[in-house]
Amino acid sequence: METITLEVDERAAQAYRATPPEDRRKLERLLSLRLTEYLQNPASLEDIMRRMSWEAARNGLTPEILQDILDDETD
Repeated sequence: METITLEVDERAAQAYRATPPEDRRKLERLLSLRLTEYLQNPASLEDIMRRMSWEAARNGLTPEILQDILDDETD
């Protein structure tokens, strides 16, 4: 494994820091897999975004909730 630095919003950073170490490792593995998947087939970014959108909706993230989150980011 190799360490890289990514910029994320404050909410994501706080949530990550509050996550137990074992869960952090799982998140890091998941992100590594997603990055590898994208970099092996950059044309699939739209497909990855569609899949992420579907998963977010399945987990209860509605367009209204997303808009509230985005509105909070601009404040």
